[in-house]
Amino acid sequence: MELHTEVLIHNETLGVKGGKGVLLQISQDGYYEVNCVFGERVHRTLFPIFGTVLISREPEDSTRLDLEIER
Repeated sequence: MELHTEVLIHNETLGVKGGKGVLLQISQDGYYEVNCVFGERVHRTLFPIFGTVLISREPEDSTRLDLEIER
């Protein structure tokens, strides 16, 4: 996933389900740095990679010819 991608955030430990954010960085120290929307404000947050799922808000283009599926 590329940086500055709009994402949906899921983290069961923190009770976040479908939170909206923008991926800023993937740290080698084991966390995602995300600008996350809480209420009407945007906050810089750190989510642990272990236990956090980020889903791109834009679906993949299924008509792309160079799309590879890893098995």
